[in-house]
Amino acid sequence: MEKRLENMLLAIWTVSLVATAGSLYFSEVRGYIPCEMCWYQRILMYPIVVIGAVAFFRKDFRAAVYTLALSVIGGLISLYHYGIQKLPALQDSAPSCGQVSCTGAYINWFGFVTIPFLALTSFIIIAVVSLLMLKRQKETN
Repeated sequence: MEKRLENMLLAIWTVSLVATAGSLYFSEVRGYIPCEMCWYQRILMYPIVVIGAVAFFRKDFRAAVYTLALSVIGGLISLYHYGIQKLPALQDSAPSCGQVSCTGAYINWFGFVTIPFLALTSFIIIAVVSLLMLKRQKETN
């Protein structure tokens, strides 16, 4: 049972690490300037890397509460950000985001995969795994 929880922590850490590396790749290597909403998503993803790493090495399965909270909030921001990129009704009411428009899309793979979509996918995976961890912990207690 504990091995399964360890694997779940490893999954959370891996997904958050890949998402963080991807965001840094887009900004530091490709030169894409993050918009304000991208920064909010980063603010919520980056701590999951640290929490996930510490929790994995300490076998602290209670960290799922924190990763769940951060991923749900980050996922909601990503969902809204994706919406203002893809839905014309939301674009018209989108807030001004500073230097870089939040409605712009640096990438648009397959016509739907944008940077907020990638972040949303990561946040969803982390949230689902965190929920599964909490459920499994509840079952064992």
